Amino acid sequence: MSETAMTHVNGRKPNFLRKLDPAVVTAFGCILLLLVLGSFYSRSFLSPEYLLQQLKVASFLGIIATGMMLVILLGQIDLSVPWTVATGAMMACAAAAYGPVGTALAIPFGILCGIGIGLVNGVGVAYLRIPSMIVTLATNAVAQGVMVVYTGGFSPQDSATAAMRYLSTGALIPGIPNVVFIWGLVGTAMVFLLRRTGFGRAVYGIGNRERAAYLSGINTRRIVMTAFAASGGLSAFGGVLLAGYASKASQSMGDAYLLPAIAAVVLGGTSILGGRGSYLGTVAGVILITLLQSILSVTQMPEAGRQIIYGVMIILMLLLYGRAPASR
Repeated sequence: MSETAMTHVNGRKPNFLRKLDPAVVTAFGCILLLLVLGSFYSRSFLSPEYLLQQLKVASFLGIIATGMMLVILLGQIDLSVPWTVATGAMMACAAAAYGPVGTALAIPFGILCGIGIGLVNGVGVAYLRIPSMIVTLATNAVAQGVMVVYTGGFSPQDSATAAMRYLSTGALIPGIPNVVFIWGLVGTAMVFLLRRTGFGRAVYGIGNRERAAYLSGINTRRIVMTAFAASGGLSAFGGVLLAGYASKASQSMGDAYLLPAIAAVVLGGTSILGGRGSYLGTVAGVILITLLQSILSVTQMPEAGRQIIYGVMIILMLLLYGRAPASR
């Protein structure tokens, strides 16, 4: 079919069909496929209780992936997620050991630790012009070393506070776990930020072409630094909630979230090159990864096999939607 004919056909489609992102549609299609496949394996796979449990599990990844999406929209990457998650969780639990004041400040203290790590990343990328892959990997190693020194190499002994456990396992609204509600609030805030604020427009602008954004008057350095700080804060917040879910922190609790967070964002159609993507796609990617993890767990797939599958999925999505256009 000629280009003119294709244009004519596309012009006859309803507006809502023309606005649909093929990557998002593909992600939701894969979700339906996994649900169907899972229902063949177990009748309880489509039960409301099981689906709600999967949504609860997805919420932790969803909060972490929200920060990752913000960084990827800039055309950057954050590899410090594993130990930012662990640092936020461990520091929040550690603060709880310092009496009532420490208990009250445990959650904000854990988040602030993550913001601090994100600021270091942001300064390195925005002001020192160090590639994000290098500076975030180095920051992750430093955070790991500091936490190992803090714990003496042993498993952390501090427990999560009652507030942390309530946020992760309680249900303020009957039938809806608090963590799902929290992810909804975080997602709503991110959608508003990206669509309705100058900061969100600047993020997309920098992701498309940073120099053009700078010449248009955008303080690109400040935007990049703020985005990395937000990514660090959300990763640490995810760690705080995970600590509440497990009642304590552990040193390796963030290791399982780096590749799934990147995969969720990319599978949802956000370009790894930056400048293109929607939060709806990230939500679809998070749910898709969670359902895939559930099926792989039921089939007792080894962790190495899961990592291979995540990597292959990312590569396929890059081949389909992540390549740079010729004019870029």
